Amino acid sequence: MDVITIGRSSIDLYSQSIGSNFEDIKGFNAFVGGSPLNIAVGTQRLGLKSALLTAVGQDKTGDFILAFLNKEKVNTSFIPKIPTGRTSAVVLGIEPPDRFPLVFYRDNAADSQLTIDHVKAANIKDFKLLEISGTALNKEPSRSAVFYAVEQAAENKVQIVLDIDFRADQWDDVRSFGLMVRAILPKVDIAIGTEEEVLAATLQDASQISIAHQQISAPEIKGNLEESVEKILNTGVKVLIVKKGSQGVTIYSKNKEPQDVHGFPVEVLNVLGAGDAFASGFIYGHLQGWDFYKSCRMGNACGAWVVQKPGCANDMPTYEEVLELIESRGGF
Repeated sequence: MDVITIGRSSIDLYSQSIGSNFEDIKGFNAFVGGSPLNIAVGTQRLGLKSALLTAVGQDKTGDFILAFLNKEKVNTSFIPKIPTGRTSAVVLGIEPPDRFPLVFYRDNAADSQLTIDHVKAANIKDFKLLEISGTALNKEPSRSAVFYAVEQAAENKVQIVLDIDFRADQWDDVRSFGLMVRAILPKVDIAIGTEEEVLAATLQDASQISIAHQQISAPEIKGNLEESVEKILNTGVKVLIVKKGSQGVTIYSKNKEPQDVHGFPVEVLNVLGAGDAFASGFIYGHLQGWDFYKSCRMGNACGAWVVQKPGCANDMPTYEEVLELIESRGGF
């Protein structure tokens, strides 16, 4: 197997009333989501062999998620059903180009009940790359499960990619997010995050965060980005990729000049899932042996594809689709 991703999964209810205020929504489309799930689907569609380690409840929403993953040929054999937990849910408003109010339903979330034993059953050593998500570090036992997975990957020379994945409302104290991320970074090969997530990973005071219009996935965070990048690189992580929306990404590594990788400008319908599409494309290119620049261009193209669509995992591109977009915009 090529990739295993670990963390949250959910049924996603996205507004059918695109452009309407949240209070005026008339109905919702049912998709699936959660950053690790999106990346598992995205990498599988591009041609990798991918597995997802999450957990669902013994409920119909869990069945909905598993049915979708099985149709996509993502390996679901390691996904437990938790009798005492509930499958997560997300409700999203779509008000392009820049308002996407988001509501999480994660009380007693099944995916937060992943354990070390679930990780043991997944045999991390059998994969080329482990992708983990910052949100899975917010509670026990999933926090210990992720730390154990990373330990196993490091011991067996499995590459480790961290999606910083900051969701402020999932933490009792937002400062603990940075503590957990910085604790795991020394074993991480590549970390990926938005500018806001990089700032969150070095947050000192909750007053630095402000969230407008219920945009949980796009908080405004005050801070010095250069100082935050340096602090993250000083943890020992080999490479940090900072996502900058339509401007593409910047690649940082210790004692090297930052490298900008331009994006593919498109008309935005829904930004949710774009970062996961980037990670999918980047991981695909990285496992093909491409250099970081080309891998990031692949990631940027996948992100550009998804922001034009209403869903996340449901709308991840195939290799042929994203290659057509890249070639139509001048190639890599």
